[in-house]
Amino acid sequence: MACPKPPSFSFATTSRTHLQPSGVTIDVPFLAETSNTQKRKLSQKRKTLSSCQSSIGGHLSPWPTYTSGQTILHNRKPCSDDYWKRAGSWQQHPLGTAKPKYLEQLENYLRKELLLLDLNTNPAQELRLQPYREIFEFFIEDFKTYKPLLSSIKNAYEVMLAHQREKIRALEPLKAKLVTVNEDCNERILAMRAEERSEISVLKKEKMNLLKLIDKKNEEKISLQSEVTKLRKNLAEEYLRYLTERDARKILIADLNELRYQREDMSLAQSPGIWGEDPMKLTLALKMARQDLARTQMELNTMKANFGDVVPRRDFEMQEKTNKDLQEQLESLRDDYEEVRKEHEILLQLHMSTLKERDQFYSELQEIQRTSTPRPDWIKCKEVVAGGPDRWHMLAKGKNSDQLVDVLLEEIGEGLLREKDFFPGLGYEESVPSFLRFDGMVENKKPTKKDVVNLLKDAWKERLAEEQKENFPDFFLNFLERRFGPTDAMAWAYTIFENIKLFRSNEIMSQFYAILTEKRSENVYIKQKETVTQLLKEMTNVDSQNEGLLTMEQLSTVLKSNFPLKKEEKIQELMEAGGWHTNSSNADLLNYRSLFMEDAEGQSMPFVQKLWEQYMDEKDEYLKELKQELGLELSDEVTLPQVHEALMIIDPSLDNQTLNSYLSQAFQLPVTEPPEDGEEKEEDIVLQLQTVLERLHMIDLRRKGPREQEPVS
Repeated sequence: MACPKPPSFSFATTSRTHLQPSGVTIDVPFLAETSNTQKRKLSQKRKTLSSCQSSIGGHLSPWPTYTSGQTILHNRKPCSDDYWKRAGSWQQHPLGTAKPKYLEQLENYLRKELLLLDLNTNPAQELRLQPYREIFEFFIEDFKTYKPLLSSIKNAYEVMLAHQREKIRALEPLKAKLVTVNEDCNERILAMRAEERSEISVLKKEKMNLLKLIDKKNEEKISLQSEVTKLRKNLAEEYLRYLTERDARKILIADLNELRYQREDMSLAQSPGIWGEDPMKLTLALKMARQDLARTQMELNTMKANFGDVVPRRDFEMQEKTNKDLQEQLESLRDDYEEVRKEHEILLQLHMSTLKERDQFYSELQEIQRTSTPRPDWIKCKEVVAGGPDRWHMLAKGKNSDQLVDVLLEEIGEGLLREKDFFPGLGYEESVPSFLRFDGMVENKKPTKKDVVNLLKDAWKERLAEEQKENFPDFFLNFLERRFGPTDAMAWAYTIFENIKLFRSNEIMSQFYAILTEKRSENVYIKQKETVTQLLKEMTNVDSQNEGLLTMEQLSTVLKSNFPLKKEEKIQELMEAGGWHTNSSNADLLNYRSLFMEDAEGQSMPFVQKLWEQYMDEKDEYLKELKQELGLELSDEVTLPQVHEALMIIDPSLDNQTLNSYLSQAFQLPVTEPPEDGEEKEEDIVLQLQTVLERLHMIDLRRKGPREQEPVS
């Protein structure tokens, strides 16, 4: 049966060009102009090779197809025209026939061309492809039947190579730009470091100058104190000298007066004209003169007594000004001395407290060293835990000793749990949860940890989607009945309950166990999921290019807008949990979508875990602040108005609906029943403070706004 002829194809003539080294631009018009010349050169080379071709009748030698026996013959299409002819001819050839001459000539030609090119320096140059192109052209020209197909293959590779060259040429500027940007960043970093070093050196110099200034002030203070002491001593000496001079002056004046009186008496006795006057008149004049003298002497003595130690006004003002300056300097020195004394007392107190702390820590260290046990060698566990050292390193990564003990307990409990084939039923008592009320033995389904996590995720999806929300334990039992049927539902309930009770380190299992045992409200889990979803939505809105990347400023802005009450250090903790550290200089963008992923066992990324930790810490701080505001002990009783007033004080932004929900949960009242302020029946609602705080800890408790500052009296 004759085979159908292959359809004919029409292909454009492909021109071969001389290859250039990598990175050199190839001119396409030039290739078109030189195509005819290249074609003539190739035809001449092909004629040279074809003159020595060893094929007969236009057919190439079948080497080495016939050497492998019938295996290669069976791979031939039986419908080919020359199949039977070649099969007969191949059988006549001996097994030891050498290669065809045409093949040897092609190989020799290729070897010579490669030697002529001399590409030993860089064997990956594009010029090395030129001899292979020529060999491929020979095959295209000799195989007339396959020429269209081979030409299309060659054209496809040539187009792809041209495209890759263009792409490499387009990427060269980007590479240079990347190097430039890298150099600029390095220069900026070095400049910032140099600036910081200069600032540090300036601050150190300023510190040394201030210390020198303090020493200088202390020296001036000491010199001024010595000068004040010297001035006081001089003042006392001057005062004694003035007193001595005053007494000497009084004695001298008395002596002068006596001498004057004697001189006047002698002059009167010697004067000849006086004896001729009236003695009565002279006696009266003498009496009046003596009275005037006594009065004048009295006035003089009074003036001396009053103003004997008075100094001139100019000297007084100069001494007063000097005294004032010295007094100001003394007051300043006293203030400085008082400040230094206070600082010295503070330093002494700090030193004493540091000594006490040191002694206390030393005693505690001695006590711990005396009573503590050696730290366990956790490396021993890698040979015991299933999965070997790799799994143990994965489980122990980033955990302390307490957490490692929980991991070991989970591993041991998991092994014991898998050995159990049946669980004993807990009966139908009211204390038994509704989903575990069964009498008898139930089968252990022995699912994997991943299966349990997936089952819990499906339960949460159905719980969030339902409209008629029933009690969570009842819903869980109904969900298992819908999933596995009434027969196996109880067995799955016991199996899942035992698993989530064991694996407390798993986030989904621990939260599901707390909600299932009514130790936590399911609204806590729902609100946390809504918060994470809203945060991812905000980051997606900021990512306008939809590349999944955010800068540090964008991430900080989104976190601050979603959590306005968080402090700056809390925002920094979230960013560090997301993989962004303050000392990282090589990270410009952050893949924010990876922050919200979960592993196969339902564990969230550190970013979401840090969100949950901060939420629990904020709730504990909120309840602690409420307890401090009430001013009661845990065993004391508290009324509903007291809790109402304390909540409004620590969180004034609480709306009535949220406040009523908090009070209803704390005192187990319907949401619509909490009485308003001033009603008498509030006094009848009394509970222990510990009970109130435990009930508030179960629900989704969040601060609505900042606490108002109390006015300063």
